[in-house]
Amino acid sequence: MEQLPANEIKDLLSEGKSLNIIDVREVDEVAMGKIPEAQHIPLGLLEFRMHELDKSKEYIMVCRSGARSGRACQFLESHGYKVMNMAGGMLAWEGEIE
Repeated sequence: MEQLPANEIKDLLSEGKSLNIIDVREVDEVAMGKIPEAQHIPLGLLEFRMHELDKSKEYIMVCRSGARSGRACQFLESHGYKVMNMAGGMLAWEGEIE
C-alpha cells in the first residue's frame, strides 16, 4: 500500500491540484475538523458506499493516525480501486481544516 506524507498532500492542494480525499473517521471526529476538500465516508459505511467512488480515479484515504485509513486502503484495493494512505493521518496534518 502506497503512503503519502501529509505535508506532500498539503503542498499539492496549495498548488491547486485536485485530489480525491476520503476521510474515514467517525462523525464526531470529523465534526472537530477535516481537510476542506475531503469527502466523509466513515470506515464502517465504506463497503456500502464504495459504489460512489470511481475506479478510474486515485483516492487518498485519511483517518486520525493512519491505521483505519490503511484498512480502508486494503479493502478498496481488494475491490480494484487505486488508493493511497495519508501517513500519520490528521495527527500529522498541518494544513487548513473546516
